[in-house]
Amino acid sequence: MASIMNHELYIARRMTLDGERRQGSPSLTVALVGIVLAVVVMILSIAIVMGFKGEITGKIMHLDAHLRVDNAALGIDDNYASVNGREVREAIAEEAAFAERVESISLIADKSAILKTDQDFMGIIYRGVDGGYDWRYIAANMIEGNVPAATDSAASNAIVISKAVADRLMLHAGDQVMTYFIDNKIKVRKLTIAGVFETDLEAFDNAYVVGDISIVQGVNGWNGDTGTQVALNMKRTTDLDADGYDLYTLLAENTLQHESKNLFFVTTTHQNNLPFFAWLEMLDMNVVIILTLMMIVAAFTLISAMLMIVLERIRVIGNFKALGATNGSIRRIFIYLTGKLILKALVIGNTIGIGLALLQKHGHIVRLDPSAYYMPYVPVQLSFSTLILLNLGIIVVSYLTLLGASHIISTIKPTSTMRFE
Repeated sequence: MASIMNHELYIARRMTLDGERRQGSPSLTVALVGIVLAVVVMILSIAIVMGFKGEITGKIMHLDAHLRVDNAALGIDDNYASVNGREVREAIAEEAAFAERVESISLIADKSAILKTDQDFMGIIYRGVDGGYDWRYIAANMIEGNVPAATDSAASNAIVISKAVADRLMLHAGDQVMTYFIDNKIKVRKLTIAGVFETDLEAFDNAYVVGDISIVQGVNGWNGDTGTQVALNMKRTTDLDADGYDLYTLLAENTLQHESKNLFFVTTTHQNNLPFFAWLEMLDMNVVIILTLMMIVAAFTLISAMLMIVLERIRVIGNFKALGATNGSIRRIFIYLTGKLILKALVIGNTIGIGLALLQKHGHIVRLDPSAYYMPYVPVQLSFSTLILLNLGIIVVSYLTLLGASHIISTIKPTSTMRFE
């Protein structure tokens, strides 16, 4: 077997990291710990950032439409520029290729209002939705009561409010609350709280209550096809910019074809929530910085480890050279030998890093302030492909580092090493 095996690898496999020591080298132990910590930090950094991006993006995608159609004249009058939902639906239905990409369409009407109890009052935005609205995410985050029963024809006075609103006004499921809509004149509606939800997304929880669209339509004097926006959720969210452009083109062509007076404006969830996505992009930069620093730490640790391994075997190197071994051959032996340290560190580091990530993922041990991070705990997301790429990157950087550090072997002379103590 030895005759067909790479002789440098064979020699390296026969050698131990500790050399002639009966006990492990403290320097190598420190090096091992340093590399392990670097690997653990890199794994946790990637897993946490992927978790944040996945959770926050998921919240936004569920609470805001993937594509939103507004009237291009939005904001011209005090009563909002309205959108004809029937016209948008018919235009989409005529384009079968685009319609197949749509998961759901809902007509939404937003209007400012004031919720008032005997003790307090609070300004909110009443979000009226029709029967096409996707209640699944809010329903999954209900902490009290239920979402209202879907209805397309009959007006419903049932609403759902966030825990932040409920705590502020001391309300519970089943309570009634007076709602004042501010228009040319104040219009009052008595609404019943069907349920209380908590998404931890402060921008939504502190601003919106959700109920039937007929309430806003009645207050504004609109018919059943009128709202402030049409919300579309797509089956795939990988290229919403292209979907938005296609929808805008489709609606523009429909306007020209039918000589409609309505002009539509299409935006994506990324455009409507720029602060959140800008924050998530900053997290990517933080990960790049952490990975770079950890790679540098691991590289310097490896250089120190190789130097210790070489110094502890300087007489062995002299013997190899006296027997005719080339510098390149000896360098490969010590690269293979130090590679044992790298592989050991990778195994231990991956075990600890993945173990801690799984513990946090299922146990939610590390908690956060939801008002600052939009999450009650540190989210974690593990990706097998990402872990493979990370480990391959560590191996490549380690090899290049060892390749450079091993040049010290070429400076060692056999005549001086034979007498080295």
